[in-house]
Order: sequence, then structure tokens, then C-alpha cells
Amino acid sequence: MKFEEKTLSVEPIYDGKIFKVRKEQVELPDGTESMRELISHPGGVGVIAVLEDRQVFMVTQYRIAARSMMLEIPAGKLEYGENPLECGKRELIEETGYEAEDFTHLGAYYATPGYCEEVLNLYLAQNLHFVGQHLDEGEFLNVRKYDLDELYNMAMNNEIRDAKTAIAILKAKAILG
Repeated sequence: MKFEEKTLSVEPIYDGKIFKVRKEQVELPDGTESMRELISHPGGVGVIAVLEDRQVFMVTQYRIAARSMMLEIPAGKLEYGENPLECGKRELIEETGYEAEDFTHLGAYYATPGYCEEVLNLYLAQNLHFVGQHLDEGEFLNVRKYDLDELYNMAMNNEIRDAKTAIAILKAKAILG
């Protein structure tokens, strides 16, 4: 049996600066109809930047949706049509002030596929050198280095609450040992 849903109609609800919301009337595999609320988002990129001594640049910033400070890898929103690697390079410099010579793609992940089209591309950045931090206007964050093994333990103990960050830490640890 095919489990695909067929879109019958689309109703735009909201067209914002960061995302768009729409309702879709769909036909289910059994022929019945249902309604879906979906978010269009251009996607994002996260970069886990690891120095030769296994120190990792992490940022702490307040996230209004979580109502708390979050420990995260440097990350940012893609512009529609933007190359994810170029976005990652830009965000790494903007947030940490470091540029990397080597990038390894760690994968592309849906943030919340039940209702959002956002895909997050993750990269491992190595061979870093300082070029100067350039935060965006209105961006407030702290940058601090953590040991990769410490971050791994934090992720395994559910102390890292940001999904993209936990995935990046686990994949970097698997690659780097």
C-alpha cells in the first residue's frame, strides 16, 4: 500500500519574514480527506568547529521559543536558494570569528517533519584560524570553547537541548573518536 498523501488544495495563511504558513486539504491513502497545516522555511545550517586539541566553539544565546539560554553550535538561517556550505562558512565567521579550511558535511535533517519543511544541514569544520567576529545586528551571544568529550557526555546526559547541536556533537565524536 502507498502511504503518500495527495494535495487537493492550498490556502496561504501567513507570509512572514522567516517562514510561511499554509493549509493543505489532502487525500489520504484510503481516499478520505484531511487538512494539514504546514510551515515553509528556507532551512538552516549548523557548524561544529573543532580545533586540533578537540576544543569546540559553542555559542550560548537566549531563545524565546525555549524561554531559556541555549548552548548551541554556530548556526544560521539559509536565504531561499542559498548554498548551505556558503551559509555555514558565513555563520561560523560571524558568530565565532573563525574561518575553516576543511568542511565535512554531516548530513541534512528535517527539524520537525510533521508540519515544517525546514531542513538543517550540518558540517564539521576543521583547520581553523581567527579572522574576526562579525555578529549580525540584533544578535547577542557568548562564545566559549568546550572539550569534545565533555560535549559528548552532555549530549548523552540530555544537557544539550538543541537537536541540531546534539546530532552534530554525536557525529563529530563518531568521526574524530
